[in-house]
Amino acid sequence: MSLSEAVIATRGSQLARTQSEWIAARLREAHPGLTVRLLVVQTSGDKRQDLSLPEIGGKGAFTREVQEAMLEGRAHLAVHSLKDLPTAPVPGLRLWAYPKREDPRDAWIGKDGLGFKDLRAGHRVATGALRREAQLRHAVPGLQILPIRGNVDTRLAKFDAGEFDGLLLAAAGLRRLGLENRVTEYLEPTQWLPAPGQGILGVEG
Repeated sequence: MSLSEAVIATRGSQLARTQSEWIAARLREAHPGLTVRLLVVQTSGDKRQDLSLPEIGGKGAFTREVQEAMLEGRAHLAVHSLKDLPTAPVPGLRLWAYPKREDPRDAWIGKDGLGFKDLRAGHRVATGALRREAQLRHAVPGLQILPIRGNVDTRLAKFDAGEFDGLLLAAAGLRRLGLENRVTEYLEPTQWLPAPGQGILGVEG
């Protein structure tokens, strides 16, 4: 690596690569002549989709190997979804930039247009987030909460296969992937609390 090249470490999911490519494009615009390339890193969170997030180490499971790539000198920067980044600082690294925030809301995707307000006991709803699960159980007692892991495409494929009646995803990820047409409705923060930092990218290096 040289000063004329910047390497961005990223997870391999389509969303992670899309977010990193967006930052790469901004760097090229700001620094004509700079070569920017991605280094795809497989994280433990991506490898072990058979286990729940707490079982594999929490949020750090999606960032640890990416951060190691920077500490080992294989990459200069990393682009994270800020909501997935642990708050404890990593010695030798710091957050340098926060681009303009995308939509912070959660998006509801309902089977055959099922509205969020129409959920009733017995409906099957998939989520991998404890925050969403707690709010769902409070909003509609008796729901069947089904655990789900994987990237956006994987989750949507399971939904399309009829494995559950509804799915909650971050609106920002769907918008960045051009999948707004999959959204049944957006849940406003006044009725449904999103994750802290949702919709924000963090550039670390």
